[in-house]
Amino acid sequence: MSRIYEALQKAESDRKAGLLDREPQAEDQPFSPSLETTPEYEVAPALPADAAIHSASPQPRRASRSESGSATPALSLNDVPRHVWTPTYSQLPALLERGPAVEQFRSLRSRIYELRDIKPLKSILISSGLPQEGKSFVATNLAISLARHKNSKVLLIDGDMRRYTLHQLLGCQPHPGLADYLSGKAEMVEVMQRAEEPRAADRVRSAILPNLTFIAGGNGGDKAADLSGNPRFGELIRAASPYFDWIIIDSSPVLPVSDAVNLARACDGVLLVARGGVTKFQVAQKAQIQLKASNILGFVLNAVETQPQVGTYYGYDADKE
Repeated sequence: MSRIYEALQKAESDRKAGLLDREPQAEDQPFSPSLETTPEYEVAPALPADAAIHSASPQPRRASRSESGSATPALSLNDVPRHVWTPTYSQLPALLERGPAVEQFRSLRSRIYELRDIKPLKSILISSGLPQEGKSFVATNLAISLARHKNSKVLLIDGDMRRYTLHQLLGCQPHPGLADYLSGKAEMVEVMQRAEEPRAADRVRSAILPNLTFIAGGNGGDKAADLSGNPRFGELIRAASPYFDWIIIDSSPVLPVSDAVNLARACDGVLLVARGGVTKFQVAQKAQIQLKASNILGFVLNAVETQPQVGTYYGYDADKE
């Protein structure tokens, strides 16, 4: 045993002597992680459902390096252009102070917070199996409901670059939009927009809109499939993530086109929408299969004819947000 130990000691001594005699090589230099190997963003810890979200003012950040090698400028929400928005209130029940519809979106919001307690969750893609099932309606109202909760900052993205309609619900400009960013025609801050500060007469109904930042769909046309697979979408989500509490993305339906599947790869989770009395079980099942590689959070049943009985017993008709 002592001979084996002596042999090991001699081998170690010879190895060290050899290292001292030869010239330093590149592999002997201490490892210094490059910008590409250093994580640019960290996922914020999950917050309990009833905890307040304190959105601190965005701090100045250095320009980061994207996967494609191009520099991504730091975002300041003060640089986002402001426009006059004229929301379609009849299609946005989340703007109401009380009633069965607004309570349903508050309930959906609570479930989303519960899911974030389990694992990190910030970017959520909303899709459906077929058109006309209410995905855009659900995406917009969920984003507004989240924006009304403890002053959360929410980014709403119209990812349906074929039939973009969210700008009609919000009453804002459709261009420039996501298609312009993905094609390299515009930068991130250029495709974002926020509502102007409400006038005194509209302050009650529009008070939540300053917390909402919107990216319209633009006009992807026949190139929408290629644009949805562009790595710039993932770069957009990563670059915007530190400045928002939630990122909600409306997308094309899953079965007719592949856009939603492409966009879902960059998102933390997917919500599927089914229309009560219309969506067939086979359609919902096929939609789920198409997105099997993504984190499916669940289904939202839209347009249910039998509404829940919400009375004054629990104070829903009296309490405000």
